[in-house]
Amino acid sequence: MRILEPTQDWPSVLLARAGEAAEEPTLGRAEAAGGWASFRRAVTALSPDEVTRIVAESGLRGRGGAGYPTGRKWRACAQQPPSARFVVANGFEADPGAQLDRTLMERDPHAVLEGLALAAYAVGATQAYVAVKSSATLAARRLREAVQQAEEQGILGTRAIDGRVDLHVEIREVQGGFVVGEETVLLRALENKRAQPDQRPPYPTERGLFDRPTVVNNVETLAAVPWIVAHGAAAYAGLGVGGQSGTTLLQVSGAVQTPGIVEVPLGTALTEVLALAGSVEAPKAVLVGGPSGAFLPPDGSAVGLDPDRLGEAGAIWGSGTVLVADEHACIVDMASLMTRYLNDEACGKTIPCRIGLRRLAEIGDRFTSGRPRPTDRQLLDDLCADTRDAALCALESTATNPLLSGMRYFASEFEAHIVRGECPAGVCQPLRVAAGAAR
Repeated sequence: MRILEPTQDWPSVLLARAGEAAEEPTLGRAEAAGGWASFRRAVTALSPDEVTRIVAESGLRGRGGAGYPTGRKWRACAQQPPSARFVVANGFEADPGAQLDRTLMERDPHAVLEGLALAAYAVGATQAYVAVKSSATLAARRLREAVQQAEEQGILGTRAIDGRVDLHVEIREVQGGFVVGEETVLLRALENKRAQPDQRPPYPTERGLFDRPTVVNNVETLAAVPWIVAHGAAAYAGLGVGGQSGTTLLQVSGAVQTPGIVEVPLGTALTEVLALAGSVEAPKAVLVGGPSGAFLPPDGSAVGLDPDRLGEAGAIWGSGTVLVADEHACIVDMASLMTRYLNDEACGKTIPCRIGLRRLAEIGDRFTSGRPRPTDRQLLDDLCADTRDAALCALESTATNPLLSGMRYFASEFEAHIVRGECPAGVCQPLRVAAGAAR
C-alpha cells in the first residue's frame, strides 16, 4: 500500500523509519535510526512502573478501534497477583480491506517488536506473541527475521542485555474471519480453541491467555511506545490536535485520486485527510471505520478524527479506514452490503448475534430489492437497540452502525427506497431508477 506524503507539517512517529516495500528491514538499519535504544534504556535505567507511568502520562490510547488508555491497561495487568503473564500484539487486522497494520509490520517490524518488549517489561511478562493473519505472509516472515536478529544480538531471549531480560517472542499466524480481531476471540484462537468471544469481566488483564493476566495491544499502539519512552510523555501528548495525544495511521480509498496510507496527528479534521488524498470535489458520503463503521455526510467530514468526536457523530474509529463514495454510490446498498458481511462473519454465540444480525441483514435486503414491510423501520430501530444492549463483543455492538448512520444522514435516500420503491443512484434492482439518477 502506498504511503502518502503530507503537504502539511505533520509529525511522523510510526512511519519515520518505514522503508520502501521492497526493502528488507534489518536490525542494523533499525538501530541506526534509533531502534531498540528505548528498550535498552528502559531495562537498564527505568523500573517497570516508570515505563508504565510514562506511557500513561503520554495519553496513548489503543489504536485497534476502542481507544482504551494503554497505560491503564498495563497497570491493571501488572497489579495482578504474581503469576505467568503474557503480552499479545494484535496484528490480525480483521477488516479485509485494511492494510495499516500489515504495512507497519512489513516495513518496520523492529518498531513493533520493541514496543512489544517494552510492554512485556512493564507488566513482567516473559512470553509474548504477535498474532498475524495467515494471509499476511510477508509480514510474518519479516517479523520472524526481526525476532531472530534481535535474539542473535542479545536483545531478546534468555538472559539478554547483560542478564536483565528474559523474553521470548513467538509469531503466530492465525486463520479466521472478522470476529477474530476482537481481543478475547483472538486469545481463544491463539489457544487453538473455537474463535468466540468471552464475557467480560473478567478482562484479559485479569484472566486472558491460558487464564493468565494478559495485555493485548494493537501493533500500531505498540509501535508508538519506543518513541514515547525516547522523547517523553509531554512530547507525545503535544503531537495531537484538540487535546488528543500522538499520531495515528489512516487508510484512504474509494473516490480519491491517490489512495494510500497517511500518518496524521490524532484529532485532525477528516477534510484535511480527504484533501491530501485528492477526494472528488463533492463526495456523497464517507465511510469511516471499516465494515462496522458509519457513513458520514459531506458536511460531517469536518469532524475531528479521534474516538470521542467520531462517537459524537455516530461513527467509530474501527479499523482506521476511510472510504469515499461519490454520487454514483447508493448508500442503502452499501449499508445493506456491510450488514450482510457482518452477519456472515458473526460467530453466532449469542441470540442477538445469531438471530438479530440475520434479521438486520434481511431488512437491508428488503430495502434494496423493493420489498419493504410497513413495520421494517420500527423493527430496525428495535433490533438495533436490542443488539447493542445485549452484545457480547464489539462486532455485535457495532454491526448496527451502517444502517443506522445511513438512515440518520441519508434519510431521503432510504425514504426513496422504502416508500417510493426508487433507487436515486440507479444501483438497486429491481427498483425503479429515479428520474435524473446519476449513471
